Amino acid sequence: MSVLNLTVRVHPVVLFQIVDAYERRNADSHRVIGTLLGSVDKGIVEVTNCFCVPHKEHDDQVEAELSYALDLYDLNKKVNANESIVGWWATGNEVTNHSSVIHEYYARECNNPIHLTVDTSLQGARMGLKAYVCVSLGVPCGKIGCMFTPINVEVTCYEPEIVGLQLCQKTLGVAHPMRPKTVSPMLDLSQIAEATDKLQSLLDQILTYVDDVVNDKQQPDNAVGRAILDLIHSVPNMSHEQFTQMFNSNIKDLLMVVTLSQLIKTQLQLNEKLTFLSTN
Repeated sequence: MSVLNLTVRVHPVVLFQIVDAYERRNADSHRVIGTLLGSVDKGIVEVTNCFCVPHKEHDDQVEAELSYALDLYDLNKKVNANESIVGWWATGNEVTNHSSVIHEYYARECNNPIHLTVDTSLQGARMGLKAYVCVSLGVPCGKIGCMFTPINVEVTCYEPEIVGLQLCQKTLGVAHPMRPKTVSPMLDLSQIAEATDKLQSLLDQILTYVDDVVNDKQQPDNAVGRAILDLIHSVPNMSHEQFTQMFNSNIKDLLMVVTLSQLIKTQLQLNEKLTFLSTN
């Protein structure tokens, strides 16, 4: 498969780590770089982790602490054995003159490394995310050069990450600097109720769109129509009674798990206090 057909999927924790490294940079550093960790499978580069690599950039050279990067990668390998080096990242909205030098190092660490740029300067009022691969250029028996070519990049999430992102989203808004807004994790049933309300709102939007298209109030969009068709096909074909029975059964299982966990927690607390009293 051609490297130009690669798709990069970045997890939110990677973006958080990059922004945190940028905020903690030295005062004389204009940008921050680091190593991307993840996996490659069937043309999909999934970036699940990263770390910062201290470096200094001068007009004619780049100084990076490569031994520190190797040590940190070895330590991470002991914890996350499935994560390998897939490329490197840098803050900024463009590829610099020093990027090719840094890319050469990562080309020795993995095959077809990707280069991810995160625009922490927020040009255009958003944090731009771009991914590149280095394509060799030149003529036979001549000098070979390279060119950074953009590839497709998207943000993806595991289900636990979605819950965390939704919790972080609730902290948005105007808050006093000395009294930052804080939120607490919701109970399972509260999350179900909130998700149900959101789903109902989205369904109302879809129905409104369909009604407007049928009544010639809005121009139809083929992409939206195909998405709605896929959504309809993904819904299981069951009656209202079957769905109610399945839902109630799952709710009972959930309540049973919550009750048992609370009983176990209470039992452990009682056992801890009895042990403390017996030893004294």
